[in-house]
Amino acid sequence: MSEFLGFAWELLAKVVYNVVAVVSSILNLLVFGWVEYFNIFMTYFTTFDLVGKIGAVILFAMLIAVPVLIVAILVHRYRINRRLHRDDTSNKALYREIGRLNKQVLDLMDEKNKLLALKVNAMGGTKQIPYVGASALADDHLPTVGNVVGAAAGAGAPAGEGAAATAVMSGNASLALDGAGVKDAAAAMAKATVEAKTLAEEKEIAQANRFPKLSLVDLKYRDWESPAYDDAISLEDFVDSFRAFACSQMKLYYTPEIIRRFVAGMAASKLLILEGISGTGKTSLPYSFSRYLDNPATIVSVQPSFRDRTEVLGYFNEFSKRFNETEFLRAVYEAGLRQDPSMIVLDEMNLARVEYYFAEILSVLEMPSHDEWVLDLVPTQWAADPRGLHDGKLTIPDSLWFIGTANNDDSTFTITDKVYDRAIPIELNERADAFECEPHERVHVTADHLQYLFQKAKVEYVIDEELLQKMHKLDQYLQTRFKLAFGNRIIKQMYDFIPVYVACGGTELGGMDYIIARKVLKKFESMNVSFVRDEMRGLIEYIEKTFGEGGLPDSVMYLQRIQNFY
Repeated sequence: MSEFLGFAWELLAKVVYNVVAVVSSILNLLVFGWVEYFNIFMTYFTTFDLVGKIGAVILFAMLIAVPVLIVAILVHRYRINRRLHRDDTSNKALYREIGRLNKQVLDLMDEKNKLLALKVNAMGGTKQIPYVGASALADDHLPTVGNVVGAAAGAGAPAGEGAAATAVMSGNASLALDGAGVKDAAAAMAKATVEAKTLAEEKEIAQANRFPKLSLVDLKYRDWESPAYDDAISLEDFVDSFRAFACSQMKLYYTPEIIRRFVAGMAASKLLILEGISGTGKTSLPYSFSRYLDNPATIVSVQPSFRDRTEVLGYFNEFSKRFNETEFLRAVYEAGLRQDPSMIVLDEMNLARVEYYFAEILSVLEMPSHDEWVLDLVPTQWAADPRGLHDGKLTIPDSLWFIGTANNDDSTFTITDKVYDRAIPIELNERADAFECEPHERVHVTADHLQYLFQKAKVEYVIDEELLQKMHKLDQYLQTRFKLAFGNRIIKQMYDFIPVYVACGGTELGGMDYIIARKVLKKFESMNVSFVRDEMRGLIEYIEKTFGEGGLPDSVMYLQRIQNFY
């Protein structure tokens, strides 16, 4: 046993000695040995030449860098481990807090369910209070006029009529009714039958159709009888009677010139833009005009958030399997079911970028054939879709006009040339003076007859050839000096605008003056006027030389205004 203890002692002593020697060597290497290193360095440093001294300094610096690097690594690892430990502690505390909050949520939900159960039991059980939470999302019962006013109508009906109707419908009517009572009962029963049928159809449409608004339009026009249309009215009488109607029925006053431009603009384009300062009647003009035609316009208030076609046409909701219809879409669809002209007013149309939300309709209206004026709404046709949709597509009717109103201020966007080229702009910067006239009633004119009057004007009031030659000379002058051209679209609009303008009581030169000023010279606003100011003075002189002094007053005034403004 003593031999073993001697062996163990010697072995362990040697191990401890070696460990101490290693630690001592490391301490001497990194800490205590630097005095000896420095003495050796100084002993030999004085004997070296320049190259030797540089080498000695580099070698000694490398020796210093080794322990410094080791210490830096150890400190860095210590900081990382400490940070990970702190993050782990924070995560554990966060997990405990999340668990506590989840438990509170579950407790609150349980408390809510208990309160609901008490409420249901207090009111007579679930048979009296049907559950509508999930069914409201699935069925989506839409409120209708009949749902709202049906009960009130029944409550407000005469007692005799209501009692008779109830008796007849329930089969308990007395056989001793006199003649008047039988008639009242029959009338009440017929009325109740029609209302019940209408309500049932509206309910069926609301529940089973993905286009409920459009289907209700179908229901509205199923038994609609069109009025007697006036096919003898001329364009000049049409303009004069509208001015009298606006004055006598709506207390709105317009100059004959504004109305001529408006009607002639309808002949030249499906899109009209009414510009001007506030309070000059931009919105009331198309509204009163549509009232004059006994077909009130649909006014759509453009919002700054309008970005694409879904803002005006709507979109198909894959979740509810229904199409989110807009008033704009309903108005387009309804216009296809009527024979008279229809209008949609885009109020404050430049609060958003017109070329964004109205781009598809602008492109569709450019198609040469009316058969191509088609809007894609849904990819496939369903059996219950409205009758005016074909393969999920809606055709823009030829009887529909789009009227935009625009203000130019800091809250609006500039209307681009792409939109102006396709539209007829009309400026309303002055309020017309009030006047007295005889009362005038509405007129009923079909859109086909209005188009016939436009075509008739083009035949009867052909633009003078000499005036066309002057226009072509002006076109060449603008191309040479300003790189501006009339363009095929503007030429076509001019051929459509001027004859109708003349038929409404205007002159050829006045119509051409307006188109040149609003469609061609307007492009100067997008140019740097300061560089072409002198050339614009020459243009004014050329216009007065070609068309005579005072021949194109609107164009000359427009150029002078641009010069002064810029």
